[in-house]
Amino acid sequence: MHMPSITAGYLAILALLYAVLALQVIRLRLSNQTAFNDGGNSGLRSAIRAHGNFMEYMPIIALMVALIEMSGTPPVRIHLLMGALLVSRLLHPLGMYAALNSPMFLICRGGGILITIGLLVSCAVTVLARLMAGTMG
Repeated sequence: MHMPSITAGYLAILALLYAVLALQVIRLRLSNQTAFNDGGNSGLRSAIRAHGNFMEYMPIIALMVALIEMSGTPPVRIHLLMGALLVSRLLHPLGMYAALNSPMFLICRGGGILITIGLLVSCAVTVLARLMAGTMG
């Protein structure tokens, strides 16, 4: 079995991004003296959602990519999948802080969501196809 070293490298970078998102929530909670929820602060609300959205999508996609890598997929494909995941997870929080319906909001948040959902479906279909073909495991 091939160890998912490419996926692991990207996960380390994604973990650092997750730490930045978490620290942003902590910073805003402290500055707004808000221990729970968002206290009606839109900046804190955006930070909470950027942090939450990261954890809602990143783990399952990264897990599927690791499984795809372990099944012997060429390294370039793994770099493309994990690179796209990294880009999507960088774009989304930028869009969360942009003005509603501004070009930055639409490009970053919309692009981040589009790439993320595309990866989710692409990876799921790949895993299912490999399982059905008997080339996984």
